[in-house]
Amino acid sequence: MNSVHVLIAFIIVLSHVQFLTAAASSLDNNITTTTSTVKPQELLKRAYSCTSRDLSIGQTTQSQHGIPEYAVEIVNTCQSKCGPSNIHFHCGSFASAKIVNPRDFKRLSYDDCLVNHGQPLKSGQVISFTYSNTFKYPISFKYATFC
Repeated sequence: MNSVHVLIAFIIVLSHVQFLTAAASSLDNNITTTTSTVKPQELLKRAYSCTSRDLSIGQTTQSQHGIPEYAVEIVNTCQSKCGPSNIHFHCGSFASAKIVNPRDFKRLSYDDCLVNHGQPLKSGQVISFTYSNTFKYPISFKYATFC
């Protein structure tokens, strides 16, 4: 994912926040729904909450000479100041002929790889690495801790 995608995601989130702020200011101090009363501050907090949809992963083939090489980018598109941590991806029996920095991406066990050494991924932060193998591993989100 490139900076244009991050910028588009930011604009979308910003437009939602502006809408929620305008809606909240036109009402009293509470927004009443059919099931509960939600304060505007809670709506804004929810708008800034991260979910698994805010973590994207992309893989491209870098080289097919010799052992194929693949480039991976993991991006946090969430605008929250509290980034997701303890991020795990499905990764099968991930292995690489080329060393991958274990602080970026490390297989803990079959189908369980840890990203960023378990540390929070800041808004807009990109973890990128390349690996070499005879085939591309399917890598997808497994779970993370969201605040």
